Amino acid sequence: MRIGIIGAGKIGSTLAHLFVDAGHDVAVANSRGPDTLRDLESDLGEHGHAATVEEAARYGEIVVVTIPFGHYRDVPADDLAGKTVIDTANYYPELDGHLAELDEGRTTSSELMQQHLGDAHVVKAFNAMRFDHLREFGREGGANHRYGIPVAGDDPAAKRQVFDLVEQIGYEPVDAGRLADGRKFQPRTAVYTADLWAGDLRERIGIDAA
Repeated sequence: MRIGIIGAGKIGSTLAHLFVDAGHDVAVANSRGPDTLRDLESDLGEHGHAATVEEAARYGEIVVVTIPFGHYRDVPADDLAGKTVIDTANYYPELDGHLAELDEGRTTSSELMQQHLGDAHVVKAFNAMRFDHLREFGREGGANHRYGIPVAGDDPAAKRQVFDLVEQIGYEPVDAGRLADGRKFQPRTAVYTADLWAGDLRERIGIDAA
């Protein structure tokens, strides 16, 4: 599968390596241009290459958006129409600026991303585990006991694509519900960066949802 990654920070570069290791072809972009990503490109080998943001958006059958949430309006919506878009962003008001609708709990950052992207199918995932743990904890407990990655989205087919990716990199996908339910695993929740086994994560999210 071709995967575009917009954002080459700690989560973006970690996912790029994990996806290449799982057999996918990856295009990685950042706001500063491909020439700033040559070291990462070299590390990824023949199945990874640096790109512009627009090129990565067009390249991917699935596209990961892993940028500071405050810049979500910079994501090229037209190039992502009809695609599954994985949103890893978290809202940090001290960095992103305060948004009343988020501060008051009237919506979530992923729902705002969905509004901006229009016809894309946004799925929230890969936002609740530290990048170094994401890199290292896949298959940590063996085939029958894996760490969980919560996934939330409104489109069942898009969620299934993300479930498959989560499994391919050694984690167990945990269905957290609709896109609005991404609030269950945002910062300042009991599961954020908690590094829970999948069963424990399901139980914790179920308690949060009750």
